Amino acid sequence: MSHFLIRGSLEELDPAVAELVRHETARQARYLILIPSESTVPAVVRETLSSAFHNIYAEGYPLEHTRKMSEEENLDYHARLPEYRRLADNRYYKGTEYANILEALARRRTAERFATEQCNADDLYVNVQALSGAPANNAVYSALLDIGDTVMGMDLIQGGHLTHGSPVNRSGINYNIVSYGIDPATERIDYDALRELAWQHRPKMIIAGYSSYPFAPDFAQFRDIADEVGAYLLADVAHVAGLVIAGAYPNPVGIADVVSFTTHKTLNGPRGAAIITHRRPLARKIDRAVFPGEQGGPHMNAVAALAVSMRLAGSESFLELQRQTCRNALRLAGRLQELGLRLPHGGTDTHLLVVDCSTIKGEDGAALSGDMAARILDLAGIVLNRQTIPGDTSALRPGGVRIGTPWVTQRGFGDAEVDRLAEIIAILLKACRPFALTGRLRPQPRAKIDFDLLQEMRLAVRELADSAGIDTDAAVDAYPHFHDLDSEPNLDAWFTLELRGEQARNFLHLATGSNVQALEPGQHQASSVYGVDGALLSRAVVEGSCDCFRLHLEQAQGRIAAWLRALSDGYVVHDEQDLYGKLPGPVDVRVAGPTDLSRLSVDVNADWPEESGRIEKVRYIGHQTLPAASPLPAFSHDDPDSDELRRTPLHNLHQQLGARLVDFAGYDMPVWYSSVREEHQAVRKEAGLFDVAHMGVLDFTGPGAGEFLDKVTTNDVTKLAPGASQYTFLLDETGMPLDDLMIYRLTEERWLMVVNASNNEKVLAWLRAVIAGSVQIDPDFPDRRLENRDRFTLRDLRAGSSGDECRVDLALQGPRSRGVLSGLGADDMTLQRLAALPWAGVMQARFGDYDLIVSRTGYTGERVAYELFVHPDQASALAQDLLAQGATPCGLAARDSLRIEAGLPLYGHELAGPLGLNPADAGFGSYVRLYKPWFIGKSAFARHEARRDASVTRFRLDGRRARPAHQGDAFIDERGRVVGIVTSCAADGEGAQLGQAWLKLDAGRAGTRLHVVAAGASGRAEKAPRMGARVALPRPATVLSRFPRRK
Repeated sequence: MSHFLIRGSLEELDPAVAELVRHETARQARYLILIPSESTVPAVVRETLSSAFHNIYAEGYPLEHTRKMSEEENLDYHARLPEYRRLADNRYYKGTEYANILEALARRRTAERFATEQCNADDLYVNVQALSGAPANNAVYSALLDIGDTVMGMDLIQGGHLTHGSPVNRSGINYNIVSYGIDPATERIDYDALRELAWQHRPKMIIAGYSSYPFAPDFAQFRDIADEVGAYLLADVAHVAGLVIAGAYPNPVGIADVVSFTTHKTLNGPRGAAIITHRRPLARKIDRAVFPGEQGGPHMNAVAALAVSMRLAGSESFLELQRQTCRNALRLAGRLQELGLRLPHGGTDTHLLVVDCSTIKGEDGAALSGDMAARILDLAGIVLNRQTIPGDTSALRPGGVRIGTPWVTQRGFGDAEVDRLAEIIAILLKACRPFALTGRLRPQPRAKIDFDLLQEMRLAVRELADSAGIDTDAAVDAYPHFHDLDSEPNLDAWFTLELRGEQARNFLHLATGSNVQALEPGQHQASSVYGVDGALLSRAVVEGSCDCFRLHLEQAQGRIAAWLRALSDGYVVHDEQDLYGKLPGPVDVRVAGPTDLSRLSVDVNADWPEESGRIEKVRYIGHQTLPAASPLPAFSHDDPDSDELRRTPLHNLHQQLGARLVDFAGYDMPVWYSSVREEHQAVRKEAGLFDVAHMGVLDFTGPGAGEFLDKVTTNDVTKLAPGASQYTFLLDETGMPLDDLMIYRLTEERWLMVVNASNNEKVLAWLRAVIAGSVQIDPDFPDRRLENRDRFTLRDLRAGSSGDECRVDLALQGPRSRGVLSGLGADDMTLQRLAALPWAGVMQARFGDYDLIVSRTGYTGERVAYELFVHPDQASALAQDLLAQGATPCGLAARDSLRIEAGLPLYGHELAGPLGLNPADAGFGSYVRLYKPWFIGKSAFARHEARRDASVTRFRLDGRRARPAHQGDAFIDERGRVVGIVTSCAADGEGAQLGQAWLKLDAGRAGTRLHVVAAGASGRAEKAPRMGARVALPRPATVLSRFPRRK
C-alpha cells in the first residue's frame, strides 16, 4: 500500500535545521551557562518529548478519582483500560486512554515529590497542563480573583517576576498591584513593613516568590500576614522547585493556598509548569482556569516528559545535585565578594546571586551597566542575564547581572571550578571600561575591554568548559560559530583574509593604513595593520573585488583575524584616547588561505608607504605614530558687510500679501502677515507656508560625498539610504557648532545640505577650506587633512551657475499639508509615493507644473510637514498655487513660536550664541554620534560632555498674561540662586509665554518651580533705587518636559 508517511533523518530531510540543532548543541557544551532559569535536560527527557504523545489532542482531564491512585494503580492497564471503555473520561477527544494514564501518573508523581508531613500526596490536587510559568500564574489569577482586585507581589526591579504585577504584563494591566520590596538598609525583605502594607491595602492575594531575590522566603510569616488581611497566598517557586524537592529550600505546600512552579529550571524537566493546592474547593477553579480558561489542548509530550522528570527527581543523584547547586552558589558569591565585587542583598542561600556592576566606573564617571557586562561576558563564553538591582529605576536599565549555578553544577562543577569561574568573572568585569554616549532622554551606557585580556579569558573559559561533563555530542565548527585567538595559524608566509558585508570598505579603511575608500575592484594597495599602541602587526596588501575585500597579510594572520573579528563585534578598545568610537560593521572576516603573490600588483619586497613618507589619512588604528608635520591655521571668517538687504524669489508676493518685513540674516523677510497667533494655529490645525528660500542649499555629488559628509557632520551619514534625510550639526575643530542643518540623500552618490541663512557664507567658506586642506580640523593632530577630498564636487544650488538644477526651499507645514500639496495635481503613482513617504523621507516628483524635491521634514514640530525644493524661477508661482489650495502664509515670528513649542533650537540662541552652547547643551546631544570613529570636533565635544552640568529645556511662565522673558534673563530657584539663563521665549498657540532656557540639570526636571528675573536685575545694584521707582519682580515659571508629548 502506498502512503504519505515521511521517513528519514532530520539531517536528510532538513539539513538546515539539523545544522542549527548541531550548532546550538555545541554552543551549550562550549559555553558556561549561568542563567538561573536554565538547565540541561537529561537525554531521557528529551527522548520523551519527541514521543508519540506529541501527536494527540487531549483537551480536558483524567477522571477525578485517579488523583488518589498510587503509581501501581494508575499503571494497572487491566483496570484502567476497561474503565475507560465503560466510563469514558472528561476529554473532548477520543483516543486518550493512554493520555489519561500518563497525566494521572504525572500528577501523582508530582504530588509525591512535594508532599509534606502535614499534606501527603492524597491531600494534594495537581494540575500539570500549564504550558509555562506565566500561563500557570495567569490561571491562578483567573481562578481566585476578579478583574481589578488588589494583589501584592514583589517589585520587579527588586527581585519579583513579570507575572507578579509588572505594568506591561497582564497581571499589572488587569489587577490593582501593590508591590512590596526590600529594606534599603539591609537589602532584605522587611516582614513588618510587608505586614503594614498588606493592612493598608487589604489585597485579595499575596504572592511569595521571586525571580532574582537570592534568599528563601519565610512562608510561615507570609501565611500569617495573608490570614490577617483575608488574602489568598500564592507561592511561586518557579526557580526553586528542584531545591524544594531536595529539601534545600522551604516547601510551601500546605502553607500557601496555591503553589505554582515551572518544570524546566532546577527541576531539569521539559518546558512547562504545574500548580498544586491542598484546598479542594480551589482545585476545580484552577483546573477550569487552565482549561478552558487559559489554553486549549495540553502538550501531552511535555506531560510525559514531566512524569519522567518527577521519577528522576526521586533519585539520590538528583537530591545531591540540588544541594551541590546551592553550595556552588554560596561559594561563588563568597569568592566574588573576596575579589572585590559587590553583591546586592549580601549573598545567597539559594541557587542564584546578583552582582552589582554599577560599582565599576569609567573615566567619565559612567557606571558599568548590567547589559554591557552581560554582553562582554557572553563574548568570553560566559552566558548570563542582565538584572535590575535595588536602586535601579527601570527594568530597561539594569545595574547588575544575575548568576545561577544549576547548569554548571549539572556539568560537574565543584569548589575548584567555581573558584576559577569566579576569578574569570571578576577579571572580566573589573577590566571593563564603561562610558556613556549622549542619548535623547538619558545617557546610553556602553563599555569596552582590552583585546588581549578578552582573548585570554576566552581561552580560560574554553578550558574550563572542556573539562566539564556534557551529555550531548556535537562537533564544534570554526568561525563564524566559534573562534579564539588560537583558531587560526600565525604563519611566516603571506596569507589571505576575506572581508564581506555592507560596511567592509568603511571598516577596512579604518582598520588599515591605506586609503581603502578609493580602492576600485581589481586594484591592490600596499597597506599595514597596526595594534592599539600603533605597533605594526603586519604589512598587508588590500585588494578590492566586486563581492568582498581581500586582506593579504605577511605575518600574524591568526592574531589579526581575531583582532578584526573583535573590532567588528565592537567591544574592544582600539584607541586609548577614544573609547567612544567603534569601527563600522558588522563585517564577516573569513580565512581564505595562502596568498598567491603572483596575482598582486604590489611589490611585497619594496618599501611600504609609512616607511617612505607620510600617509594622508585623518584616522585609522595606529594613526598616532604618524610623524607630525607643520600645523594648519585655524579657520576664520567674516561675513561681508552690506547695507542692501537681499530678497528671496517670494519678496514681491510678501508685499502683495501685506507682510510685515524685517531684516533677518541680511534678507528682507516677512515676520508676520496677519498675527503670530493666527499663523501659529494655522500650522497646528491646517497648513502653513513659510518662505525659507533664504536658506542655503548645497549639493554634494560623487563617490566620496558620503564619506566627506560623515567626517564633517556629527550624525551617522552611513546609515542614510537614498530617499532619506537626517538632522545633524556642523562643528568646528573646537567642538562649537558652525550650524545645525539637514542632509538629504537623493541617490547613491548625490546629497543635499540645507544651511541656515545666517550661516550660509560661513559654512560654505568652512567646507571649501576643509576640502582645500587649508584649515585645522583636529587640534590634537593639527597637521591632519581629510583624505579623498577630490572624490566629489560641491555646488551652491542657489547660485545661478547651477542652471536648471538651482533650488530654493519652501516649507509647507501642518496636518493638511499633504492635501494642499496633492491639490497641485500629480499622477496616481506620485500621490501614492507621497502618502507613503515616512518622516525624514525624500522623493523627487512632479506636482502640477513643478519638478520638486520633496522631503517630509520641517522645523515646526509637525509630523505632517514638507520642505519643497524648487527652481527659484518657479518659487513664487509655486507659493501662490499652494496658497490657492488653502495654505496660510506664515512669517518668522510664527516659525519661532512653533519651534520653541516643539523644543527645537535656533542658532544664536540654543546653539552657539552668547552662551556658547553646543548640541548637547541644547538637548540634542543624541545627534552627535560619538560612536563614529572620527568627525571634526569630536574630541572637544567629548571633553565638554564629560563635564557638562546643564542643558536646554522648555518652560512656561505662570499666568496667561505674563510678560515674555527675553534671551539672557536669569532663572533663580527658591533660594535666589541663579540656575539658568533664558535662550528664547514666545507666545504658544494658547497665548501662554513658552520658552527655552539653559538650566542646571538638577533644576531642569519637569514640574520644577522657578522664577525668571530680567537681565541685570539679579546682580548687585550700583546704587539704591529711589523711592517710588519700579523694579522688575521675579516672574514664576514652571519647567516643562524637554519635548512635548507627541500626539
